[in-house]
Amino acid sequence: MKLRRREFLRLAGGTTAGLMAGSGLLQEWLTDDEHKKVKNFGIQLWTLRDDMPKDPRGVLQQLASFGYKQIESFEGGKGIYWGMSNVEFKKYMDELGMSLVASHCDISKDFEKKAAEAAAIGVKYLICPWKGPQKNIDAFKQFADEFNQKGEICKKNGIRFAYHNHDYSFVMQDGQMGQDVMMKNSDPELVDFEMDIYWVVAAGQDPVAWLNKYPNRFRLCHVKDRSKTPVTDNSKNSVELGTGTIDFGTILKAARKNGMQHFIVEQEAYPNGTPLQAVKTDADYMKKLKI
Repeated sequence: MKLRRREFLRLAGGTTAGLMAGSGLLQEWLTDDEHKKVKNFGIQLWTLRDDMPKDPRGVLQQLASFGYKQIESFEGGKGIYWGMSNVEFKKYMDELGMSLVASHCDISKDFEKKAAEAAAIGVKYLICPWKGPQKNIDAFKQFADEFNQKGEICKKNGIRFAYHNHDYSFVMQDGQMGQDVMMKNSDPELVDFEMDIYWVVAAGQDPVAWLNKYPNRFRLCHVKDRSKTPVTDNSKNSVELGTGTIDFGTILKAARKNGMQHFIVEQEAYPNGTPLQAVKTDADYMKKLKI
């Protein structure tokens, strides 16, 4: 049985605690729990796709109050920066104590401009969020080539490129999976991957197996839970963290060991309330999670 820190200090008494403190062991033991926490977790703004257009600044302020430190944007009707310039958005993030670490975007339009604007304010990643189901495996080989090209553009600007999965890349086609094809045919120096854990699970795959298979390739992840009573339409099975079936303690521990750097909350459906209520619940879960 593990003792809580307060109980340990009470039982250990001054002598034992003093000896441990002198050797540095006490401080190491006391801070062990802190090391296991997911610090600076983020949120994908798609979670609040209906709220953000109405009041971008107000929603971002609420997210900061819930404890989110990182933002992953997407290219909605008001653009990556939600009606602000890149510099204005960065300034507002600074005021809130948050940072814009990545954004999903349309990689087929003005990509060089997007990369330059992102780099100018310290964004780390531009991400392709969707390609859709394909008729044959060759399409995924072409995607890998495209990703390498976009990765070159990002590299020239001092940032990184990544691809975000759904379930369609885990379908067996011509004896191969699209996810494997994209990962094997893309250059690790140019292309990273964002693992949407929910969609890996929805596809019947084991996230830990994929993390172990491709160490240091999945650098970001979407932390998104799946209902205990799923319906056929997987777009409706997203639930608040901790209320579903996904074992994030095990998965995120493996993720961290395999080079994961950004843990980003996302929720697509809200069975228990409003999106803002949901993301507060999600933030509370992330604050307690230890990996």
